[in-house]
Amino acid sequence: MPEGDTVWLTARRLHDAFAGERLVRAELRVPRHATADLTGRRITEVISRGKHLLIRVEPDLTLHTHLGMEGSWRIRRASARWPSPYEPVRVVLASESLQAVGYKLARVDLLRTADEDSVVGHLGPDLLGPDWDVDEAVRRLASRPDRPIGEALLDQSNLAGIGNLYRSELLFLRGIHPTMPVREAGNLTRMVQLARQLLWVNREHPEQSTTGKLRRGEAHWVYGRAGEPCRRCRTPIQRITLGPTGEERTAYVCPHCQPARPREQSPP
Repeated sequence: MPEGDTVWLTARRLHDAFAGERLVRAELRVPRHATADLTGRRITEVISRGKHLLIRVEPDLTLHTHLGMEGSWRIRRASARWPSPYEPVRVVLASESLQAVGYKLARVDLLRTADEDSVVGHLGPDLLGPDWDVDEAVRRLASRPDRPIGEALLDQSNLAGIGNLYRSELLFLRGIHPTMPVREAGNLTRMVQLARQLLWVNREHPEQSTTGKLRRGEAHWVYGRAGEPCRRCRTPIQRITLGPTGEERTAYVCPHCQPARPREQSPP
């Protein structure tokens, strides 16, 4: 699933390409909004909110999309072949020179800009947003002290932007097992500060690295490396599932660097 940094970069690219441009074509290939006509309206701005994308259109409309597990936005020249009705396309927006195509989007909503809270109001502080508030993020995480920290970090109502990749990498770097209760997960302020740092340094390029290396196979400490040796201690990385029944997600851990039992002393 695309994470907050990927959505932030998508929003910036769409904004740079379309802000101030008038739409000459607009297709919302979802039943609920199939008859909506945005042709002739200008896109005023495109912003991200956690993993959500908000495309604001004059005078007072917002096209809200969520990429889900496999979604993406692609920008092409307007002269490129139009997407076929049979492709997995849910949105097409075009100016005189460019077109933006939303593929496999998990969610598409057209609503009044004043009503954006109905789709993003539940989110916690955005790790890459102007509303970032470390104290509020910590307060929300700590409000359920017995919840596993691995579940709490993925809850977008606590802080918005972390997905499975950064959850696994963050907890490895902090030496915390995903099943550890929030109350035993060490310094939450330092944890969320590190989370923001990881997304911040990756926000301007599509590659996501937590090791400082971009070479294939070297970018992550534990994510996607089940069975491979830990880069620190050489213990085989484990893949576990975490979350309520029906909402389980995969997590990656080093059983030596991230012991399931709490450490006597939290990481510095």
